[in-house]
Amino acid sequence: MSELTLIIGNKNYSSWSLRPWLLLKYAGIPFSEIRIPLYSSEWDNILSYSPSGKVPALRDGGLTVWDSLAICEYLAEGFPGRQLWPSDKGARAVARSVSAEMHSGFADLRKNMTMNCRKSFPGKGHAPGVQEDIDRIQQLWNDCRARFGMEGPFLFGRFSVADAMYAPVATRFTTYDVPLDQVSAAYVKAMQALPAMQEWYTAARDEKEVIEQYEY
Repeated sequence: MSELTLIIGNKNYSSWSLRPWLLLKYAGIPFSEIRIPLYSSEWDNILSYSPSGKVPALRDGGLTVWDSLAICEYLAEGFPGRQLWPSDKGARAVARSVSAEMHSGFADLRKNMTMNCRKSFPGKGHAPGVQEDIDRIQQLWNDCRARFGMEGPFLFGRFSVADAMYAPVATRFTTYDVPLDQVSAAYVKAMQALPAMQEWYTAARDEKEVIEQYEY
């Protein structure tokens, strides 16, 4: 691989940007980042960085990979020694399934509990369908932890792509003070304790941009 460059949005608001950024940081894969604030004048040039007109995008020399899950898969293939998916075939299949479900699902949660790392909105965001999404996520987390989480505090024991995919959910559950079962609460605590997550939070707090539609 060439020198990697990750194009991201605001760290306070861009949940999709967090996913590959966290994976790169946790795995110790060197990269540079270009931050393009959402809805800013700089955003007018987004197509010069990402063919989808969205973030994140990963540049590897002349190749651009866009979409969070595609980037995570690309990194897992490019750095097999980092073991970014579980080594067991069955666990890996489940990890891919739960990652894909996060990628395509939970629209009510994502719409009504938008990511905001700087603020606390306890009790807000509980629109129709949100609790069902929360319940399903907790069911997934409990199942993964019970079946595959013996070797560590993450969904499949060791940190994996699946954890990167659910990292923004952990931030939302904290921001909105969502009541969680014991297993889910412990998992959120483990995710929030990651040095890379703390680095992201610190940078998010230092950002100056405010996007009103994501502020209650």
